[in-house]
Amino acid sequence: MVLVIVVAVVALLAGLAANRFLRPRLMADDDSGMAVKDLVGPLLTLTVLLLAFVLVTASGSYGKAEVASRGEARALDQLTEIADYAPAAERQRVQADAVCYARAVRTQEWPAMADGDGSAAPSVWSTDMRRSFRTLEGKPVFGMLISADNKRSDEREERLTQATASIPGAIFWFLLATLTITVVALAVCLPRRNNRGQLIVLTVITALLTATLCIIRDVDRRFGGIIDVKPTAITEVERQANRDFLAHNEAGDLPCDDQGNRRSA
Repeated sequence: MVLVIVVAVVALLAGLAANRFLRPRLMADDDSGMAVKDLVGPLLTLTVLLLAFVLVTASGSYGKAEVASRGEARALDQLTEIADYAPAAERQRVQADAVCYARAVRTQEWPAMADGDGSAAPSVWSTDMRRSFRTLEGKPVFGMLISADNKRSDEREERLTQATASIPGAIFWFLLATLTITVVALAVCLPRRNNRGQLIVLTVITALLTATLCIIRDVDRRFGGIIDVKPTAITEVERQANRDFLAHNEAGDLPCDDQGNRRSA
């Protein structure tokens, strides 16, 4: 970074020195040259390219978050289905833990991810689920349960990773400063009279650039913005797991409440 700054400063100083000492020898008319409006074009192009690049980055992270959320839900659904091949006691425990895990993710971890955080509540049930696997060692269903649980764990980790902002605050403020400078520079180049058409175009350009930056900011908050990843998949898996559990048990047998918290003994 230091090298980039040094090179840029040296280039600026060299350019100013060339303008001061070399230009008079090459060009007789000292008043001719690039006007301010000629310099605004590259600035506007730079702003648009920066916004486009950052928007693509934020959209890519949004897609990864959605894929991870759906992958976690599929893995949890597989766990509840595979549990049907286990003995009755283990089946009941795995399916109950799956329901409680889904509830904890939906009601506690999902809101926490809006601030880039996670929750310890789902881990309570995933740990309890793995404990129930120990009694199944040596049985064919053991390997399938372990594989599905590992997939669930990996997808949850990816989901939590994508909950953190992919665009650092410094980059966002740099984009905001670039947008401000661009709009001001465009406004400086407008004619003072008969400028209604130019004012309309400037307003439209400002609105578009601002909307793009707002979309970037919102998409980067993948679990808390307007354009956010909904817990649709995990909610559906919770419903199906609850249905499978109730096929052999009573609702009161669930060890958790509606928020995924363990019931008091």
